Amino acid sequence: MFVNPTLVWLIAGAGLCLAELFLPTAFVAFMMGISAFLVALVSLLIPNLSLQVVLWLVFSTSLVLLSRRFLPKAKKGNKIRDAIIAETLTEIVAGKEGRVIYEGNSWRARCEDVSCAIAPHQKVYVVRREGTTLIVVPENLLHS
Repeated sequence: MFVNPTLVWLIAGAGLCLAELFLPTAFVAFMMGISAFLVALVSLLIPNLSLQVVLWLVFSTSLVLLSRRFLPKAKKGNKIRDAIIAETLTEIVAGKEGRVIYEGNSWRARCEDVSCAIAPHQKVYVVRREGTTLIVVPENLLHS
């Protein structure tokens, strides 16, 4: 049984484009599908399957890289604005972690100064974030 390469590329292109609907891949699968459609057109002129696969790889890589220029850049979520005030929920023992309320949510927190303890219900400044832990300094440390 003879399989028509053009039909294979069309089915592959449709499958990849549909895959983008169900498994969002930031347009990677979609661009690979578009590349398969382009190779389907080329396969009408060039019957060499090896060359078609190489063309598909080149088209896919080019389209994915080109599409990245038009997608918005991902924002880094770990930036915290300078000098944001939070409040401790639990005591933060020197060198250990505790809990603070920050922007209405409870966060794990650690004092910037490992020799400093912070009592519960104290105002603190959030200086940065490390993963899911906020690094804080007590309000009285800055005003001393």
